[in-house]
Amino acid sequence: MNLNTKKLFHDAEAGGYAIGQFNASTADQIKGIIGTAARMRAPVIVATSEGECAFIGARQVVKLCEAYEEEAGIPIILNADHTYKDAEKIENLDKIKALLTAGYNSIHFDGSVLSFEDNVRWTKQVVELCKEKDPGISVEGELGFLPGASEVSEKKVEIKPEYLTDPAQALEFVRATGVDRLAVSVGNSHGISFQEDRLDIERIGKIKEAIGDHAVLVLHGGSGIPDEQIRAAIAHGIRKINVNTELRVAFHGALKEVLTTTPQTTPYKFFPPAIDAVARVVEGKITVFGSGMHA
Repeated sequence: MNLNTKKLFHDAEAGGYAIGQFNASTADQIKGIIGTAARMRAPVIVATSEGECAFIGARQVVKLCEAYEEEAGIPIILNADHTYKDAEKIENLDKIKALLTAGYNSIHFDGSVLSFEDNVRWTKQVVELCKEKDPGISVEGELGFLPGASEVSEKKVEIKPEYLTDPAQALEFVRATGVDRLAVSVGNSHGISFQEDRLDIERIGKIKEAIGDHAVLVLHGGSGIPDEQIRAAIAHGIRKINVNTELRVAFHGALKEVLTTTPQTTPYKFFPPAIDAVARVVEGKITVFGSGMHA
């Protein structure tokens, strides 16, 4: 898992495409994600949230991704997603130290609930910790607040003006912290909600213009956003897009159907439809992101 992540994102910038991040918490989901990326020759980011990591195991997912990387021959970034999402309770960086020891080559520190000053202070410490461990480790910070959760909701998610990322503040943030990537709030939300997300494409362009090459722009909440908005976001500077809820929905739906319609009790026979469902989502996203044939 010793990757030159800077080069991967430099290539994405030069090629005008985005690299997909796909969350997983089981080996079956990872199989669907990486198998599809390998077939499409696309660089890929496998991610685990704190809950997903606790379920599958940090060391276990590292070794699994290492094995797939050797076999598939494509670059795989393993990202710790939304580490310290409850950052207002943060006291130390022990969680991140454990992930680095396990072998993660990318860390997302979510200080978006903190004040700007505290977000800068803690994010900078995370960057220093990671770079001390290995200068090649990629660090993602977050500025602006994203409402919602990684689930399907019939409720309308309110996106308040104060949630949105300010372009000038974004430049200050990346300069002060030294992050490699910046996750922004531009009308997006976590999960799939009652209303379609409407991205503020103009704001994305202004943030990109402000930060220049100081950091890679990241779009969280990629599930449920119409393809034309995704393409516009990429055209205006987004180079990494996170997808989670659509994968969960596809996996759950396919598994539920096969378990309720057949008497199958053999895991290697009832899991393939769920793996295939994940693969179809990943294939569609890679196509829209334009990252195929770039690995």
